[in-house]
Amino acid sequence: MRLAPAGAVLLVCAAAGFARADAPVPPWTEGGIPLPSWARSVAPRAGERGREGDMVLFSAPNRSSPRRGVSLPGALLPIFGAHGGGGCSAQWWLVGPLAWTCSDDATLSPADPQVPPQPLQIDGLPRQYFFVGHEGATAYASLDSAEEGTSDRELEGGWGVGAVEQQSRGGQRFVRTSKGLWISMRDLSAAHPSAFHGEVLDGSAALDLAWVLPDKAGVYPAPQPKAKAQDSRARLQVVHVLEEQGAFDRIGDGQWMLARDLARPHLASPPAEVKGSAERWIDVELASQTLVAYEGTKPLYATVVSTGRGPQGSDSATPVGVHRIWVKILASDMDNVERDDLEAHYSLEDVPYVQFFDHAVALHGTYWHRDFGHVKSHGCVNLAPLDARTLFDFTGPRLPAGWAAAYPVAVDAGTVVRVR
Repeated sequence: MRLAPAGAVLLVCAAAGFARADAPVPPWTEGGIPLPSWARSVAPRAGERGREGDMVLFSAPNRSSPRRGVSLPGALLPIFGAHGGGGCSAQWWLVGPLAWTCSDDATLSPADPQVPPQPLQIDGLPRQYFFVGHEGATAYASLDSAEEGTSDRELEGGWGVGAVEQQSRGGQRFVRTSKGLWISMRDLSAAHPSAFHGEVLDGSAALDLAWVLPDKAGVYPAPQPKAKAQDSRARLQVVHVLEEQGAFDRIGDGQWMLARDLARPHLASPPAEVKGSAERWIDVELASQTLVAYEGTKPLYATVVSTGRGPQGSDSATPVGVHRIWVKILASDMDNVERDDLEAHYSLEDVPYVQFFDHAVALHGTYWHRDFGHVKSHGCVNLAPLDARTLFDFTGPRLPAGWAAAYPVAVDAGTVVRVR
């Protein structure tokens, strides 16, 4: 079963534009500027060093209006209309639902709208990831620079990078990162992200599933502390709790497990911020290190997470409270390299499927550890990549095709996230 994405109406609008970019779509073009008959799409101007650029999207044809999103580098977005507006020397172009880009930053194209291919790996990630070795690594702006030994940047040991290409030069294998830098493979080690994923639920009131936390957990014939284990379950294996008795949970006839060996979510009522039986929301339960995605009162998806390892009120805690997602980003860099007051620095490029809900605290995919079910993070809610992708599709605001980031608007609000 695949969960239907939020904002389906907006997705339909975008898809219609891809089919006929020259079709009139009132009232969007009403009172606007006529478009050339050959215009089919809007292309970003080239970025730094001639690389594929992106477009900043605004919610109205005015640079003072709220941000709406950012396009994927190299994407050609459909053109629906043109209008005058502030902060742009020529025209504003409508390229999606409540999404405008300035002609100063883009050009019209006769090509059909298109999105750069983004094949996904089996773990749900869009690219392979590597970690810099303990001795650090030198990064080069080009393979020619690598041969000459002209470095562009020095990377510290343990930092994570996302790879978009590999090539050999001078008897060495090099990786090109998403930032356009080349690093020798001998200075890198491959990341091994978790292929774990949570469970799709039927929406019933029963929420009886749990995940095994230890590498090997005993199954006992009776709920007795001195009983001898007759079987076992492996880490992150799903079990169903049929009965609770003291420190034990029954998972079958004559089968009991220690409750402390299980990460079990508990059914919760929607917070007051959720309006109506059809609104989707996310519940993060710190005590059990679990997350449940709801539609109204119906649980639709559940999984285990890793939240902040610090106590409430500290910089490394996941703060309790109710918030709404204020931006969604396909991939974002995360680091603390600007913090001079810290002894250890980290830098993780291209963190996938990021959903910020409380300032810099986010739900996001994690490629640097597999310890889900235990506190681990610097404050964010860490998810296995497949879970992060599922929840990214589940929540609002929706990302139309060709977008790298989206901010909420009135007709496509950010999903409520409660941490408790």
